[in-house]
Amino acid sequence: MRTRFLILVLFLGIITKITAQDKTRKSNAGIKGGYNLAAVSFDGDTKTGQRHGFHLGIYGESFISNSVAIQPELLYSQQGYEIKNGNNTFTQKLNYINLPVMLKLYPAQNFFLEAGPQVGFAITHKEQYEGLLSTTQEYEPNSFDWGVNFGTGIKTDSGITFGVRYHLGLGDLYDDNKAQNSVWQFSLGFDL
Repeated sequence: MRTRFLILVLFLGIITKITAQDKTRKSNAGIKGGYNLAAVSFDGDTKTGQRHGFHLGIYGESFISNSVAIQPELLYSQQGYEIKNGNNTFTQKLNYINLPVMLKLYPAQNFFLEAGPQVGFAITHKEQYEGLLSTTQEYEPNSFDWGVNFGTGIKTDSGITFGVRYHLGLGDLYDDNKAQNSVWQFSLGFDL
């Protein structure tokens, strides 16, 4: 009986100590960048080949509570797609300035889940043809894009973040057909 009582007291003491050491999180800002795998979904079922690119930008993380934060970001993002047909390749290179606002939940000290809306503004676009394909047709994308993001990641106590995010475009890329952006982002971030 005495041994059980001592084990219970020891267990409660450890739990109390762990709870007392729970750090209050502070708002922060930082830089982030990483690798993009971008594609476009046509009419909701046909997906193009992926364009490889990168993203780079800044963020601000404001904690509402110890486990909930809002993170607005300003990102330069290389997006677009590639279509191969035999020996011919068409690549649409789209470069955006994206403004995501993420709701981040920390179910554990260093692990987070995130979701939120994003608007994007195409700042440049370039079409590239390779192979025997010859055409004078140009595809003029809309300059405004919007959608939602979902992601997860790990943030160390020193402020280094490793994250994976998926962007599901909801805005139409072109006026004449239903084409929407689809981007996987793999990020590395540093609090300043």
